[in-house]
Amino acid sequence: MKAGVIAVQGDVSEHADAIRRVGARRGEETTVVEIRESGIVPECDVLLVPGGESTTISGLLHREGIAGEIRSHVAANKPVLATCAGLIVCSRDAKDDRVDTLSAIDVSVDRNAFGRQRDSFEAPLDVEGLEDPFPAVFIRAPAIDEVGESVEVLASWDGRPVCVRDGPVVGSAFHPELTDDPRIHELAFAPEREVEAR
Repeated sequence: MKAGVIAVQGDVSEHADAIRRVGARRGEETTVVEIRESGIVPECDVLLVPGGESTTISGLLHREGIAGEIRSHVAANKPVLATCAGLIVCSRDAKDDRVDTLSAIDVSVDRNAFGRQRDSFEAPLDVEGLEDPFPAVFIRAPAIDEVGESVEVLASWDGRPVCVRDGPVVGSAFHPELTDDPRIHELAFAPEREVEAR
């Protein structure tokens, strides 16, 4: 498996480590590449769009010609995991004209819905497809406030969706890479397989 991590911003190394742990759990050889320019996405089996600042990420994706490649990746039904600001960038509507979204997930997003940096928290989250709760880390987290018909809600917190699947794309409002639990990455990249307990 060749996994690409969009590396213009965010927890790139943490996501790369999580993807490698998924490969190790599955006995698969996994190569991880960091993507900062066009031409690499088409070579990847799976993609990850990390958090950071959504306005900056979206601008860089379009400027470097990566945005169209991500759309083609999704159209080819290849898996994507988009976390926190990555969820905002991949949404249909970020409710902010500064964010040029990819419309890879049919949702609208409320940015910073769970407060500022000081309001960060960890919560045991019940996620569809996982046997045990996931230790979700919320940092300046968005929430999904409108879900399209094609979207499956995998988890909610405080009455709001925080993890969804739309075709090959999984979006999470939290940061699964900040734990040692690779199950969200596994859920995104191996949806046809049963996700094992930690």
